[in-house]
Amino acid sequence: MDLNNLKPADGAKRERRRVGRGIGSGLGKTCGRGHKGQKSRAGGFHKVGFEGGQMPMQRRLPKRGFVSLTAARNAEVRLSEINDLPIDEIDLLSLKQAGIVPGDALSAKVILSGAISRKVSLRGVSATKGAKAAIEAAGGSVA
Repeated sequence: MDLNNLKPADGAKRERRRVGRGIGSGLGKTCGRGHKGQKSRAGGFHKVGFEGGQMPMQRRLPKRGFVSLTAARNAEVRLSEINDLPIDEIDLLSLKQAGIVPGDALSAKVILSGAISRKVSLRGVSATKGAKAAIEAAGGSVA
């Protein structure tokens, strides 16, 4: 390769568009700007998101911030409530059927509140550090 042989790649350079040069060019009369309106005129600038005076989309939509929409559907379960259940295998479905957590709950977490005196095993239900220690001390398990 020599410096005197350098040239741009095929299709990299295109001839500039010459507008307003008759019907045959395909860009005569309105020069590709359409008919009337702000964007057809010289100096017809508007900012990004401008909708012709209509309330723009970013102002029509409500502000939400960083509030979790699923936080309300994470239920807390006390150790004492688990101790009162008649079953040993505890999962989210069994907690819903027992009426301890709401039917629309997405997840449940066992917290250290009250005491547990029997062996239970948790499946698909999380537990705090203290609750896990209490369950394991009673002979149970947390999966």
